[in-house]
Amino acid sequence: MALIDTEQLWEKIIKSRRLVLIAGPCVIEDEGLCLSIADYLSQKSKELGVTYIFKASFDKANRTSLKSFRGPGIKTGIEILKKVRDKFQIPVLTDIHETYQAEIVSSAVDVIQIPAFLCRQTDLIAAAVKTGRIVNIKKGQFLSPVDMGQVIQKAEGLGAKKIIITERGTAFGYNNLVVDFRSIPIMKKFGYPVIFDATHSVQLPGGARDRSGGQNEFAPTLARAAITAGSDGVFFETHPEPQKALSDGPNMIPLEKLPPLLNELVKLYSLVNQNEIQPI
Repeated sequence: MALIDTEQLWEKIIKSRRLVLIAGPCVIEDEGLCLSIADYLSQKSKELGVTYIFKASFDKANRTSLKSFRGPGIKTGIEILKKVRDKFQIPVLTDIHETYQAEIVSSAVDVIQIPAFLCRQTDLIAAAVKTGRIVNIKKGQFLSPVDMGQVIQKAEGLGAKKIIITERGTAFGYNNLVVDFRSIPIMKKFGYPVIFDATHSVQLPGGARDRSGGQNEFAPTLARAAITAGSDGVFFETHPEPQKALSDGPNMIPLEKLPPLLNELVKLYSLVNQNEIQPI
């Protein structure tokens, strides 16, 4: 199967008025896990009328500890992502950390993600834009929402026309993040869809010494608030057994609990977008 038509996917994201869901395991642990999660969420998304994009990383290059699991690497990872895309005919997203990776992953994915830590890396953004894929830029934990305007102008200057902006919390002292929901309407003024990353926003960076901790019990509350604030979609990392996940388990949503939450968010999204609050 050929890649999903990028222009059609982009039109669907910006014009369908459907909630966008980016979800999957933090890292590719194995092929079976990715296929089972993609199967489950693609079916649930169809039932709920959600635009679904599968997400998984082939390499977590910024793990806290050298001993932490990073993933299968780019060759095996891309093969698995292709299988997910082809089998379920759904768009796929993965992140890159080095410029050479952009062209390689573009053969298998529909959205290329720039990690929050690297959101100001000009060459990385340029490499992603050059592929012609949709580029999802995550707001750095160290940036204000207004500062993201410079990042977006940089991407536009490099030729980007299909950009997604993802909010994922802001550093709040040591080992903690906080979400300023003003960031959503502020960043929407840049003219692109804004997605809220609920599970990374409850991460406790380095909070477990050799790994990050998390408070996944707060992710649903933050997701609801984000939709109310005008977010175009939500980003969740999920796993059938988060306690056994090889990366970011403490902030993941258990897979079986995601559909009821999505059902709630779809209703809230519909309500908010039928009665959009006008600026004062």
